[in-house]
Amino acid sequence: MPLYNRLVEFVPGTTQLVPSLAERWDISPDGKIYTFHLRSGVKFHSNKHFQPTRDFNADDVIFSFMRQKDPANPYHNVSNGTYANFNSLEFGSLLQKIEKVDDLTVRFTLARAEAPFLADLSWYFASVQSAEYADAMLKAGTPEMVDHEPIGTGPFEMMQYQKDSRIMFRAFPQYWRGKAKLDRLVYSITPDASVRSARLEKNECQVIPFPNPTDLSRLRANPNVKVMEKAGLNTGYLAFNTKKAPLDNVKVRQALSMAINKQAIIDAVFLGTGTIAKNLLPPGVWSANNELKDYDYAPQQAKALLREAGIAPGTTIDLWAMPVQRPYNPNARRMAEMIQADWAKIGIKANIVSYEWGEYLSRIHKGEHDAALMGWTTATGDPDNFFSPLFGCTAANGGGNASKWCYPPFEQLIRKARSEQDRQQRTIYYREAQQVMHDQAPAVMIAHSTIFEPVRKEVTGYEVDPFGKHIFYQVDLKQP
Repeated sequence: MPLYNRLVEFVPGTTQLVPSLAERWDISPDGKIYTFHLRSGVKFHSNKHFQPTRDFNADDVIFSFMRQKDPANPYHNVSNGTYANFNSLEFGSLLQKIEKVDDLTVRFTLARAEAPFLADLSWYFASVQSAEYADAMLKAGTPEMVDHEPIGTGPFEMMQYQKDSRIMFRAFPQYWRGKAKLDRLVYSITPDASVRSARLEKNECQVIPFPNPTDLSRLRANPNVKVMEKAGLNTGYLAFNTKKAPLDNVKVRQALSMAINKQAIIDAVFLGTGTIAKNLLPPGVWSANNELKDYDYAPQQAKALLREAGIAPGTTIDLWAMPVQRPYNPNARRMAEMIQADWAKIGIKANIVSYEWGEYLSRIHKGEHDAALMGWTTATGDPDNFFSPLFGCTAANGGGNASKWCYPPFEQLIRKARSEQDRQQRTIYYREAQQVMHDQAPAVMIAHSTIFEPVRKEVTGYEVDPFGKHIFYQVDLKQP
């Protein structure tokens, strides 16, 4: 969302972490105390409910984190917040204290050294909200306004939100970096990828995400369109619910893994825009174990493993397919059908299941699935941003760990890596963790995809973001 800033951020289109609302920071020798020196003169937006009387300060940082950490905070339960990212990173136990040193200095005391901490503060969950707005809405008896009609310090302020239709923003004149080049920004909510492409070609919109691979050649041939691309820091995978039989048996998981023809999926679903995944970490993320040997596509070996595990032919497994297009999975239904056909060859009957996206995720968090197509685009580029939220023990209980897999040898490795500051030693831990994941097979890693974002030729300054964000502060439109 262009409404907010965080203490730190990435240079658009890169993995370079730079200051944002924090101008600089100091880290104690033991890695447990972070002191952030905040930017002065930063203004908040206003709306019909609220006019700020002060600039951004340490109170806003403290409110934004304590709302998520403290169950007694009056805003903790407003809008039914679940704080999935905050909790998956174990910030509740990690953040021992957040103290206001003065208006422009805030100190975080951690329970342990945490190497990814700075990068984690670039996530959307770490966006800074106005404590003054929150206080005013609480006193007015309308605390939900903080979420329904949000304000921030970002380059654009919200004008209007129409559910399932559009979000309208306008440039914030007092933005601390200077006013954005675009006066108006509209997010037009268009779930169908082919409709998005058609609207781009008619100049009804100027930027679209997640085009259908089948539309790319036509878009490339259009002289009014530029198809921008970048290797994505993403992974599409099939998560096995390891709490449910027969998927609680590692031999069954290995058999199902080696029964999937990944190359056929890359060819048919990604149309050459993806590469086969063997690790959770994409090759572009440091510590990716590129020497690891993937399971071969071996249906006969898979059948033998199922016999060893005592699995009778005709056993049924529910295979969940997401209803939306994602960068790591452009057509989940087609992918599920191909996996269904592969599993039929080894005597497993797959029943394809789908729900609306929000319900799909909610039911997976509750553990209702057998096997579910999922995926991830890193928010930080740190390996921990893959391992902990997706396969860590904390995230297995209602969080983003769709495999519900909590395996102590793996957990110990990723915890050691999190507390270690030396990148070389962290790499050793993470490479070992990848081998453990491969051997235990809580999920089948399927693909890493290239990110494509077609834009109108009039668009200048736009960068494809490796983390999947859409950043418009630096963007302009050339006059024809």
